[in-house]
Amino acid sequence: MNFSRRSLLAVCAVVPALALAPQPVAAAAALPTVDMEAVLKAAQWDPAKADSAITPGAGPSVKLVETALRKKGYLDPAYEDGHFGSRTITAYALWQRELGYSGLDATGLPGRTSLTKLGDGQFTLTRVLTPGAKTTHQGFPVNARTLAMLQAAQGRSGRTYVVEQGSYSAGTDPTSAGTHDGGGALDLDAEALTAAQRTAAVTALRQVGFAAWLRTPAQGDWPLHIHAIAISDTDLSAPAQKQVGAYYEGRNGLANNAADDGPRVPKVTYEEYLRSL
Repeated sequence: MNFSRRSLLAVCAVVPALALAPQPVAAAAALPTVDMEAVLKAAQWDPAKADSAITPGAGPSVKLVETALRKKGYLDPAYEDGHFGSRTITAYALWQRELGYSGLDATGLPGRTSLTKLGDGQFTLTRVLTPGAKTTHQGFPVNARTLAMLQAAQGRSGRTYVVEQGSYSAGTDPTSAGTHDGGGALDLDAEALTAAQRTAAVTALRQVGFAAWLRTPAQGDWPLHIHAIAISDTDLSAPAQKQVGAYYEGRNGLANNAADDGPRVPKVTYEEYLRSL
């Protein structure tokens, strides 16, 4: 095929122009996601397990958190396995202290801010959970999430319960063993209730996401009452976290680690309860 001088010059003019034209930039790979709800459940449940079993639905998210902790030098690679056990709890607490946190903010239970900062450039968060603002109920300190959970339980049982001890109450009651030092903890009066009403109350509390038990004078130096810990409250004290783990393991949450003697209902978080409605 023959080309004229004019057509050859036109082709030569077009080719350099195409070579110099800006090429489309490939989109940056999306970061993996960490399910905060799943991580929180594992961080409470896994340390109570007798083995290194992975909490259902939590493994991939926990492993991403552990990888980030390992990269920062807080966790040995041997424990980068999707099981949020005591080694990962310790590593996460070190990360929280590195951020300047202490006390309730450095127990090894992930909170939104510390988890977001840990994921910078590593992962993003889904199903983010917070305890909400602190408030009072019947004169006792609680947070917004715990109060909403109590109100939901009251709605299910058709009764209003009398609070005997709230949250954020360090040093108030030595018999509580620190479970009320942080958020998510409640003691409710049970002496004025019948046996059936006590069972109904514990059932309703469990149905909306509390680890709850009826406490009797035979178990310790306390009056008859209902003890409840809001599962996955990010302000839980370390002893309260252990009680949640014991609940998931079918135990009573006391020092004797006896079998759970409460009503049998599916174990759920508050957020899982809300999604079931």
